[in-house]
Amino acid sequence: MAPTNTNNPAGSPTSFVNAPNQSITVNGIPFAYRDIGPTTGVPLVLFNHWGAVLDNFDPGIIDGLAQTRRIIATDYRGIGGSGGTAPLTVGEMADDAIQLIRALGFETVDVLGFSLGGFIAQDLALKAPEWVRRLILAGTGPAGGPGIDKVGSVTWPLMLKGLLTFRDPKFYLFFTSTPNGRRSASQYLRRLKARQKNRDKGPTPSAFLRQLKAITAWGKQVPQDLGRLRTPTLIVNGDSDIMVPSINSIGLANRIPNAQLVIYEDAGHGGIFQHYADFVDKALTFLDA
Repeated sequence: MAPTNTNNPAGSPTSFVNAPNQSITVNGIPFAYRDIGPTTGVPLVLFNHWGAVLDNFDPGIIDGLAQTRRIIATDYRGIGGSGGTAPLTVGEMADDAIQLIRALGFETVDVLGFSLGGFIAQDLALKAPEWVRRLILAGTGPAGGPGIDKVGSVTWPLMLKGLLTFRDPKFYLFFTSTPNGRRSASQYLRRLKARQKNRDKGPTPSAFLRQLKAITAWGKQVPQDLGRLRTPTLIVNGDSDIMVPSINSIGLANRIPNAQLVIYEDAGHGGIFQHYADFVDKALTFLDA
């Protein structure tokens, strides 16, 4: 299970938009990833949102974190540059994450999960607490959390609106409709377009729908015993998240022992993107504590 790299040293100092695409084979399936930042210290592994590929990670956040941290950004199984078929449950995705971390040779990691990635990060930390040193959960919620199983009904109309207005649906899904929210949305989407060469391929409709089924199942799942988590945890969201309602972040903070909670005002699901510089500062302070 040794990594198969594309001529790139581990922990490259390059910016995220210039980082080479790499691949590692786990149980016969290639997983795409990018690896930047210093090689010393505990690596920070990132898990992203529904339908996301490598080029949906915010370069502003990754480059900020990579100033002092080694960053591993990955594609889920069956999506982007990774092979195989997208799993139908969060549990399977967490199992993939554990095997990927082991294949990369890491014994201890920090984990940042956004949205769907936050579901996976929770399950990963519960299944392999000895592997996860610190946990950051952004724009996410617990299994069985209110409104999570309704994400499809929230998303489809705004995806259609995006098509009709020639805008990325994240403009409407991740940000508030206030002038501040719209300005932040435009800036965020420009950052996502900064990489010009060797971009990751987008999700197939099949993978997109399979991930939606996993999210819906998570929303209907019996709640997990988050009181068992002893991993130091930072929880971050906007106060107006329409995809994973913000009340879920408060619920996580109440159920995970000694969790820290940050709620950004006039911000939605993508609160960490709207306030990316402040988020980077808070995340690094938390990780270095």
